[in-house]
Amino acid sequence: MKNLYEICIDKFTTLKDQISHIFFDLDHTLWDFDKNSVLAFDKIFNSDFPQVNTKRFIEHYVPINQACWKLFQVDAISHEELRYRRLKDSFEAINIAISDAEIDQISEDYIRFLPDFNHLFEDALDVLAYLKDRYELHIITNGFAEVQFKKIANSKLEPYFKTITNSEMAGAKKPNPIIFQHALDKANASKTESIMIGDSMEADVIGALDFGIKALFFNPNRIEISESIPQITTLAALKSIF
Repeated sequence: MKNLYEICIDKFTTLKDQISHIFFDLDHTLWDFDKNSVLAFDKIFNSDFPQVNTKRFIEHYVPINQACWKLFQVDAISHEELRYRRLKDSFEAINIAISDAEIDQISEDYIRFLPDFNHLFEDALDVLAYLKDRYELHIITNGFAEVQFKKIANSKLEPYFKTITNSEMAGAKKPNPIIFQHALDKANASKTESIMIGDSMEADVIGALDFGIKALFFNPNRIEISESIPQITTLAALKSIF
């Protein structure tokens, strides 16, 4: 019986020659958001909030941040509400009282420090170098424009990508079809020759499939999903597929 990786290769063996454009998500797909986020918070807490244990805070922050982003993606909360709620709810979860002014300061410091830490997922640059010789590469991200461009530049990702589309310039967030159409127009790409690779089932995979382009789920945490969805658990696997 074939494993999921072998099934994934089979699914794309007949399709890869049709693909000319590969669209990547940024956070949690190329750029290791979780690792870099810990380092940014650690810097803030060590300097200004020594009473906060970063490890304990992160245990609560990660699921809270994910829940807030899901609301943000469908315009259920604003940019400002996202930045406030993910911190307020996390501090409440660890029973630390904090003022709104302190939350605002931590939020500003976090956005300022986050791009200073630029750990990528294993093999990211090697895989991008391999793919760049064969395809046109692009990024579609829901992250805030100013921060995302700094991440891309500081982590030396910029030379690999022909276009970068963020939700602010598109006026919509993944999974909204508007951002996918904006990215394709900017790349001068068609649906049939494009594929989206990302870690979010809702935003990247379902969003792309509903829009009408192929999708590949990046699943390093090996979340159980339907076998009908092609997936990889490492970026290095892309060299075997493409």
